[in-house]
Amino acid sequence: MANSEQNIQIIPLGGLGEIGKNMTVVEYGNDILIIDSGLMFPEEDMLGIDIVIPDITYLIENREKVRGIVLTHGHEDHIGLLPYVLKELDVPVYGTKLTLGLLQGKLKEFGIHSAKLFTVKPLESVRIGCFRVEFFRVNHSIPDAVGLAIHTPIGIIVHTGDFKFDQTPIDGDITDFHKIAELGDQGVLVLLSDSTNVERPGYTFSEKFVGNTFDDVFRLAKERIIVASFASNVHRIQQVIDVSCKYKRKVAVIGRSMINVVGIASDLGYLTIPEGTLIDMDEIDDYPPNRVTILTTGSQGEPMSALTRMAMGEHKKVEICSGDTIIISANPIPGNEKLVARTIDYLFRQGAEVVYESVSGVHVSGHASQEELKFMLNLVRPKFFVPVHGEYRHLIRHAELAREVGIPAKNVFIAENGHVLQFSANKGRHAGKVTAGNVLVDGLGVGDVGNIVLRDRKQLSQDGILIVVVTIEKSSGKVLAGPDIVSRGFVYVRESEDLIEEAKQKVQVVLARCEEQRITEWSVIKNNVRDNLGRFLYERTRRRPMILPIIMEV
Repeated sequence: MANSEQNIQIIPLGGLGEIGKNMTVVEYGNDILIIDSGLMFPEEDMLGIDIVIPDITYLIENREKVRGIVLTHGHEDHIGLLPYVLKELDVPVYGTKLTLGLLQGKLKEFGIHSAKLFTVKPLESVRIGCFRVEFFRVNHSIPDAVGLAIHTPIGIIVHTGDFKFDQTPIDGDITDFHKIAELGDQGVLVLLSDSTNVERPGYTFSEKFVGNTFDDVFRLAKERIIVASFASNVHRIQQVIDVSCKYKRKVAVIGRSMINVVGIASDLGYLTIPEGTLIDMDEIDDYPPNRVTILTTGSQGEPMSALTRMAMGEHKKVEICSGDTIIISANPIPGNEKLVARTIDYLFRQGAEVVYESVSGVHVSGHASQEELKFMLNLVRPKFFVPVHGEYRHLIRHAELAREVGIPAKNVFIAENGHVLQFSANKGRHAGKVTAGNVLVDGLGVGDVGNIVLRDRKQLSQDGILIVVVTIEKSSGKVLAGPDIVSRGFVYVRESEDLIEEAKQKVQVVLARCEEQRITEWSVIKNNVRDNLGRFLYERTRRRPMILPIIMEV
């Protein structure tokens, strides 16, 4: 993408029109700076897919320009792509201490040990190519979150990261309002601001609000308490530990990601855990139920998570007992509502008391609501505004808020992944597109599952498969054996013998016709079998199974 020296380009590769896989490129001349490198979890129709990551073709094609990656915080949707990026681009990564601590654990899992990681602190600045990047503190649902002030040759770009304005944060570190206002006074060319909660009026509650609810629940609970939360929500974990200590409960941590985060956060000083508070999972039964808290993963109803396995009675170490209190301290991510509701139902069936967000105050968001978003716009007072981090309706609504606080409509840009936004000191415009989109990761395969494979999986899941096996003599084209029909997920063969027999006869007719017409091309024979058998089965069953003809020559 051509770029004149007087223009700066902002290219979102992920995070616009969706929640997750946040990644933004800032380009000037021969220098590229990357903001965040995240992943997204698959939607319901992405059958078998583990994670979804941005397409980084543009970065690979321009690898000689990439000067570095800056991270706003340690959530998966902001750092989860890095193991894939760093295999392609050997560039430095800048982030705060906890962010890089979580990243190092992730890189170790991928066998990456030589990454260039540089720790930064709020109010520090680093030179990356032609850019000078300043970091300022913001509040979010994970400690050590920062916003970015990127000083470029033609003006300042401010990226808020994920944020909210919490006046009473758990760690006492409030958003650096002074620095944000100072940047506004200097004059900001472009603001990119988090849009996740733009549909919520008012202000987002402080994290301390959850602590008060926890206190009420813990005070009234008679037996064990099991708390499910996002593993990365270190402030929430701290509040569980604090209230457990207050009510003289031991804390057992279950779930691989939860164990990893608790270990990393406590080693780095972001969790304060009094000595003797933590116990091993195997020690749970050594204490009375009213002296035990279990901290676990599974707040999103993930099928393999610890809480879900407990709910289904399949966990090896923990069995839900009548009288247990379960706190699900998270909101369902869009698309996970059914999974969470099913888990809650199963927990109730086991006799547990379940406390969840829609009927209590055991969760608050880490994202700014409307009044905070307006406050950020008024503090920064940018010349140009680009809403980021949200589905398309969120971006539209955030653009409306910007116009409400006085930013001219012509200076507000709604973009999608891959759009190139070009800015000079006085003008902004859409300047084309680059390659962008979803890359699907399934097991060790990265990008080898596309729309066609997903379509096949969907068809298999809906109507099953029918395999037709035929042996043909190579010289004459005569059928020597078969056709044999194998059904999986279509009909139960023993109860559908007549249908299968008729299907065989249809195939025999097709093969006889091909023999008469001296058709010897396998592909033609297979297509004829597939088309004729498909029509017959649809007429008889109103189903469209995948039909897989297999022809063997002898």
